[in-house]
Amino acid sequence: MLFERLQKPSHLILLTGLLAISLPAPLFANPDPAKSRKASEVLVAELAEDESVEDVEQSVPRTTAERENKALKPHPSRTGAGIDTPSAPARKVAPNIDLKEVAPAPEAQATAPAENTADTTGSELPDAGAGTESEPGPELRPGEAFTLLGNDVMPGTSTRLAWAPGIQIAGLSQPTPVLVVNGVNAGPTLCLTGAVHGDELNGIEIIRQTVYDLNPEKLSGRVVGIPIVNLPGFQQGSRYLPDRRDLNRHFPGSPEGSLADRIAYSLFENVIRRCDMLVDIHTGSLKRTNLPQLRADMNNPEVAEFTRGFDRMAVVHSTGSPGMLRTAAVAAGIRTVTMEAGESHRIQQHQISAGVNSLTSLMERQGMISRMFVWGDPEPVYYDSDWIRADHGGILFSEIELGARVSQGEILGYVSDPITNAQHPIRSSSDGRVIGMAVDQVVMAGFAAYHIGTEAEVPGE
Repeated sequence: MLFERLQKPSHLILLTGLLAISLPAPLFANPDPAKSRKASEVLVAELAEDESVEDVEQSVPRTTAERENKALKPHPSRTGAGIDTPSAPARKVAPNIDLKEVAPAPEAQATAPAENTADTTGSELPDAGAGTESEPGPELRPGEAFTLLGNDVMPGTSTRLAWAPGIQIAGLSQPTPVLVVNGVNAGPTLCLTGAVHGDELNGIEIIRQTVYDLNPEKLSGRVVGIPIVNLPGFQQGSRYLPDRRDLNRHFPGSPEGSLADRIAYSLFENVIRRCDMLVDIHTGSLKRTNLPQLRADMNNPEVAEFTRGFDRMAVVHSTGSPGMLRTAAVAAGIRTVTMEAGESHRIQQHQISAGVNSLTSLMERQGMISRMFVWGDPEPVYYDSDWIRADHGGILFSEIELGARVSQGEILGYVSDPITNAQHPIRSSSDGRVIGMAVDQVVMAGFAAYHIGTEAEVPGE
């Protein structure tokens, strides 16, 4: 399938009390018919501990030997997850809609097994082979119905469903939209989650642009997108849930725990476990911004291999922390990475385009789509990384930009004391590239201001 990329940012509009977005700007296609399938090297960095940077976790060092000698543990087969079987009868056939069209918000459905009330026999079922006659392909297998949130999404269709964790005040419950594209052909299930932290907006648009451009009649497998996981936090412009907890520290959750535990449990059991692959999209926190990058446990061979599908995206080694969605999903046998792009509270089209391009290349590498796609040159390897802290309090003024290459001793910025007029330079501790940094703001001594990734040779070379 020929995939097209957005050139201009879309304009945001209000849709049913949620962030819905108008049709994309004019599209363009890559005219080069050649496909370059060269395998880009795995790009690895090791995160430094920083207690004041919440999206940076202390990691177990990357162990190349362990990765090479460790046998691949076969995770439970997830093929056909959510597919209707005689032991799991269909309950409701989801309507086939064009996701680009403005439509009323979907109503949440009960997720417990219920009696089948929809007639899904005979001619009521869409033809699984529709739209594939011109592109037969010997390796393609017909898709099947995908059961999610009490609905059967038929092959070759797309729809909007709704997830509700059932923890709101009665009468004030507001479901969270779930976008589903079930391909006409069989294949893996990819899940995309955004705004687990309610103030991280770039991921919302990355998911919208990625999912809305999919053609179910030319898709193998399924894509499930939840643009806004933390809807209460999003509505308040807050990173956290109403109980002031960080949702990304409570997975896989508990049905009898705190508010965060219950929301995490509902999402994990009703949606996440239905997927084979997961990309959880975040931004920098605490007035910081991140160069587009992946966070992945490179000690896990399946996850390390999974990262090879993302074009033009640096990979930073991070084993993750207990309670993170990524950690819980990997433990459940789901190949998972965290994507970081930009800063919170903002829509940044350059960061969004990088995320969309990488997700599209991932789907192409996984055999879910086919497009005229030229693989880019691999990013440098970031083997070591350090946060450089301010030694004085004052107002931070940066001299460099995100992504800049810097030399040891180079001045990255100044901390200016507004009372004494003293200027305190912050210098790079090594040669490398700025993969994360704080925006200009008032800082105190010890504030982590610049995240420097240092290049290293590809392991094994």
